Amino acid sequence: MKKQRTPVHGWIALDKPYGMTSTQAVGKVRWLFNAEKAGHGGTLDPLASGLLPIALGEATKTVPFAMDGRKVYRFTASWGEERSTDDLEGEVTRRSQMRPSVAEITAVLARFTGEILQAPPAFSAIRVAGERAYDLARAGEAPELAPRPVQIEALHLVGAAGPDAASFEVVCGKGTYIRSLARDMGRALGTAAHVSVLRRVAVGPFAETHMISLEKLEELSHKAPGGDAITGALLPIETVLDGIPALAVDADQARRLRLGQTVLLRGANAPIAEDVVLVTSGGSPVGMGQVSQGMLNPKRLFNL
Repeated sequence: MKKQRTPVHGWIALDKPYGMTSTQAVGKVRWLFNAEKAGHGGTLDPLASGLLPIALGEATKTVPFAMDGRKVYRFTASWGEERSTDDLEGEVTRRSQMRPSVAEITAVLARFTGEILQAPPAFSAIRVAGERAYDLARAGEAPELAPRPVQIEALHLVGAAGPDAASFEVVCGKGTYIRSLARDMGRALGTAAHVSVLRRVAVGPFAETHMISLEKLEELSHKAPGGDAITGALLPIETVLDGIPALAVDADQARRLRLGQTVLLRGANAPIAEDVVLVTSGGSPVGMGQVSQGMLNPKRLFNL
């Protein structure tokens, strides 16, 4: 007999362990909550650890807002080797005896700050003629991916314990590949480089302080009957919607929106036009809407 799923809604800021795929992590969290639906707000490579926002239930409708948020990574670049995957997983493709000094590393950071052009790694999920780049690369047909503009807000040297590696913290926008950043920094420094350690510590509104491990979730899942302990780890659906305008409506207006009807907004402070608003009623989220010519149109509503 098929197990009955539970209507669970909200976000988990998972501290994804090293060696686990994002898909495996989502599956594990969904199983722990016995949730009907689950998805993640931005893939982390298996060799990366750290913050993987996981949406459960109706929170899956807000995933694009998490994926568009800025991200913070801490990573270590190892000098002297380029690898096919630009991280530890791949085969060595080029070696260099050159080791950059701290002064040389510091001097090159400005070249990788602001809007820069970056070629994604051959082993990435980007589609090339309908195929994933990593599938082509594994088949021995690694594609040459065209450079794309990405935004790097800040890049800091955290430390260099020895000549063979240096650690950094980077604040970046959507679509930035840290593996490509390390590779390109190595080339700019006249050496070869790959990522040997990668950890994500922030995604949009999710911070390091929000993170919870799988072990802790498993512990909570065994604590109280009815799942009260583990559901206490959930962050609200609207967590990722903090950056968009909120609009409160009354119960009758909320009912009309749920029926797919538009609502005329009245009052001096009523917005005339907004691409996306978070609609609330009685302090609870109703969904997302669009305001055009003073009319509120339902876009994506929550079934709560």
